Amino acid sequence: MTSNTAQQDAAVADKVILANSAYADGRHLAARQSIYRWQRPQYDLPGIVVEELVGTRGIVLDVGCGNGKFVSRLHKDRPDLRAVGMDISAGILADVAKPVLVADAQALPFADGSADAVLALHMLYHVGDIEAAIKELARALRPGGVLIASTNSDTDKHELDELWAKAAGDVLGIPEGPARVSLSSRFSLEKAPGYLRTAFNDIRVRELPGTIEITDPAPIVAHLASYEAWADQCGVPFRETVGRAAQIAAATIEAEGSFKIACLGGILICRP
Repeated sequence: MTSNTAQQDAAVADKVILANSAYADGRHLAARQSIYRWQRPQYDLPGIVVEELVGTRGIVLDVGCGNGKFVSRLHKDRPDLRAVGMDISAGILADVAKPVLVADAQALPFADGSADAVLALHMLYHVGDIEAAIKELARALRPGGVLIASTNSDTDKHELDELWAKAAGDVLGIPEGPARVSLSSRFSLEKAPGYLRTAFNDIRVRELPGTIEITDPAPIVAHLASYEAWADQCGVPFRETVGRAAQIAAATIEAEGSFKIACLGGILICRP
């Protein structure tokens, strides 16, 4: 149910959708991030990145930095580093700590070997040509530098996929509706090492499993609604499906006491 159609995959990497709708500002990204407040165990992802950069000095490029969650932490915990945030959307960069640049991951405005570390956190599934982007990230790294990438597993949040399919089916009057758009499926935790080996020999994976347990449907609704930029690719009335999902989630919470979601994300530490 998490497999994307070709149309959905193209939309996930569509630069116009990314810059002008999905990430025109930080609202949708913040909604997707907020559901992790209810995850156990809790992971301090920016803290993990800081930990992995303990031996790094110099310039760190955060490519596809989004709302600046990681850049802000680097400025706070590692002021000795020169952290630069980059994103394809000018709008989402408005509140990110400077310096920032509007840039495409497939054409970085940096010379060969000019960065000591590159971050590509939950973003490589958004680039049109994943292999070309990885080669470009590797090009910008100095010899001995490190790339830190992150993504989710193909199995991540499968309960939300099932919820969406059930809600979509109810809206359409069929047993099971079309699958929701999966952002990470193009560069999932299972696929990522194969892509990254085209430019990196040493790849270490830190898996981050957990369970989200929610007793109020509101965070689920916010998470599902954050995919509105890809509503046209869902094959079902979007708002009606979100509304029906809220009803199903509320009924589950009433019957079982909570709505549980299994999570599996991961961070990949890569060296040439």
